[in-house]
Amino acid sequence: QVQLVESGGGLVPAGGSLRLSCAASGSGIAIHGMGWYRQAPGKQRELVATISSGYTITYADSVKGRFTISRDNAKNAVYLQMNSLKPEDTAVYYCRRVSSDLWGQGTQVTVSS
Repeated sequence: QVQLVESGGGLVPAGGSLRLSCAASGSGIAIHGMGWYRQAPGKQRELVATISSGYTITYADSVKGRFTISRDNAKNAVYLQMNSLKPEDTAVYYCRRVSSDLWGQGTQVTVSS
């Protein structure tokens, strides 16, 4: 059974940094696009960043220049480096295998002002 497990969330002050990790088990990720999404309280889930199997990267405008997505196929992992965090980045962050129903359970990121 394929699973995605996120880690690395936490509470940080505005301007701080966090690095989220998504570990895949049960199947390799190398041939799949992977993405990070987030959902803030009372809001719809939104795309944060994606990285294709060919390493093409997209970002939401709100995180460009602050967040960096990367992948390590040998480790079956995807990462999201988040710098210059803002209170509006507070949300549950989810990892997803793009174009599938495979999601992780989410990790909470809280940025205090």
